[in-house]
Amino acid sequence: MQRSTILWADDEIELLKPYIVFLESKGYDVTPVPSGADALDRVEKENFDLIFLDEMMAGMTGLDTLNEIKKIKPNIPVVMITKSEEERIMEEAIGSKIADYLIKPINPNQILLSAKKLLENKRLVAEKTNSSYMQDFRQLAMQYNEELDFQEWADIYRKLVFWELEIDGSTDKSMEEVFQMQKSEANTRFAEFIEDNYEDWMTSPNVKKPVLSHTLLKNKVFPHLREGDPLFFVLIDNFRFDQWKILEEIISDFFVAEDEDAYYSILPTATGYARNAIFSGLTPYDMAKQHPDLWVNDEGDNEEGLNKNEEEFLRRHLKKANINHTFGFYKILNNTQAKNLVDGFNNLLKDDLVVVVFNFIDMLSHARTDMAVIKELAPDEAAYRSITRSWIQHSPLLDFLKLIAAKNGRLIITTDHGMVKVKNPKRIVGDRNVNTNLRYKQGKNLNLDDKGDFVIEVRKPENYKLPSPNLSTSYYFTTNDYFFAYPNNYNYYVSHYRDTFQHGGVSLEEMIIPVVKLKTK
Repeated sequence: MQRSTILWADDEIELLKPYIVFLESKGYDVTPVPSGADALDRVEKENFDLIFLDEMMAGMTGLDTLNEIKKIKPNIPVVMITKSEEERIMEEAIGSKIADYLIKPINPNQILLSAKKLLENKRLVAEKTNSSYMQDFRQLAMQYNEELDFQEWADIYRKLVFWELEIDGSTDKSMEEVFQMQKSEANTRFAEFIEDNYEDWMTSPNVKKPVLSHTLLKNKVFPHLREGDPLFFVLIDNFRFDQWKILEEIISDFFVAEDEDAYYSILPTATGYARNAIFSGLTPYDMAKQHPDLWVNDEGDNEEGLNKNEEEFLRRHLKKANINHTFGFYKILNNTQAKNLVDGFNNLLKDDLVVVVFNFIDMLSHARTDMAVIKELAPDEAAYRSITRSWIQHSPLLDFLKLIAAKNGRLIITTDHGMVKVKNPKRIVGDRNVNTNLRYKQGKNLNLDDKGDFVIEVRKPENYKLPSPNLSTSYYFTTNDYFFAYPNNYNYYVSHYRDTFQHGGVSLEEMIIPVVKLKTK
């Protein structure tokens, strides 16, 4: 391993010889200099990994030297060492982006700790991440091979998200392949769990079941409605738990999660079904039966119009629940609408319930499928999360959330479903009225070349509380990372859609999704 180089500037540098010898014995090469001017001369001519800088040097002070160093090589971490505890000096040093601040008298271990923290942090964190994950790996593997309930599956998925983000942030990616294999195995077991239990959740009133799309408002929103005290309900379409953790970090300066929970999206995990179920408080079967004027079937290419009646579904839902609170409903499909929402924020405060649907994440996933440049920018999960982070940091959504915080507003953030990166095709044959979604198919005369594993077949849609446009309608759901492909032009179809983000099927990422109640700091 290459030894790290340290420049140490102090006008009493000879007195620090024991410290320098100690650092060198620990594997660092130290260059001592007696003044700020000498430090600048060395910085201009040589490369250093770290600089220790005495604040009270004769001639050029430590702060003056620091400012000049930042002009020459702004990315070198600098540790300020001082006898002074004056707040002004601390603030000026911190404002100049020092990496650490030590107050004399110092001991060798303090210096060593500071050096390790700044020079070996990434390596130490990576090593700890890998060793900790390997310990948890065994426990998780044993857990998902047992008989689990819906809450235990939610806990497992949240642990997997935690480790995925930890490995993302690590410089050592040696555990990444192991993790992906474990997540795939967990998804296989989860699909078996859904196949065994989903029908009971939908049809048996006495069975214990999770909060589902059609019971989300009843359980997580309506109990918090108060007259004259607006509750903001923000639904970000296609928003997974890992993306929520990114958002949580970004808004942590002004919001804290008071209640972070998971709920289950209904099947299909697609906007027209799951989001309509949220706002109507009904299963798709009951929506089609009770509100035929609002329900739109998703045969053929009709999927785009599936969620055009959400506001009316919500209005009827509130009326049926005898909830007389006023509400506003806003669907944000582009940047102009988002800016208008922010500009008119004060007008929103007149309602007791303010519902805002942000569609950007869904649009991003579709753009990644259809646009080569987005595929290049986001070739994998980590890069896709990075794009999500960038959008959130510079989006009107963040401006909107800041306005809520400024008004000490109450906020619930959730989504309608997640998405999964698909890799493996399943051949399917159907007539021209079969819907176009890649993760599920509904229609008549559906036929799979090879049913095998990774597909859940539903011959009686009413058992899954799904509508049947025709007597012979059936549904097929892909699981894990599979997607449906047609025999016609098969190779092109597969190459175009492989490694894209899709939703509609059965996976941890699509079904177990966040619902978070936040309070302002």
